[in-house]
Amino acid sequence: METIVNRVAESGIITLDLIQYLPKEKELGVFDLKPFLFREMILKEKDYRAALLQHDWTQYEQKHIAILCSVDAIIPVWAFMLAASYLQSVAASVWLGTEEERNKQLLQQAIDAIELKEYQDKRVVIKGCGDTPIPDFAYVAITHKLRPVVKSLMYGEPCSTVPIYKKK
Repeated sequence: METIVNRVAESGIITLDLIQYLPKEKELGVFDLKPFLFREMILKEKDYRAALLQHDWTQYEQKHIAILCSVDAIIPVWAFMLAASYLQSVAASVWLGTEEERNKQLLQQAIDAIELKEYQDKRVVIKGCGDTPIPDFAYVAITHKLRPVVKSLMYGEPCSTVPIYKKK
């Protein structure tokens, strides 16, 4: 009887799935200035300050918060700054921009924080398929991070890869 050998498992290839670096939904939140606007158009400083004092800030505890205004209104910079000052004491982090921009920044931070020792002179495959979409920029960022230390870098699945880089 012939023994089946799993050559992929024996190859020493490390698979890196970027999904593990995506922020988890429960860690995310949004602070929208829309409910604080008069007729969803005008920010009245006195009313805004009073509303912020009464606001329940505990809902943002240890979350990564995107501060935004979901309606087309002219918002002075200080209004975002004031919201950020309240969020500072409860939130894990605070970003000005859309949820997508916040998620991109969090993913970039996670990639930047990857310890390179594990990948030193290894053959690495960046997983390319999955049910959860990964932003294209993340593949460029991980290539930039790993290329200086890996023996080879590939994209796809260990059984079917596209070569990206091979140390000479």
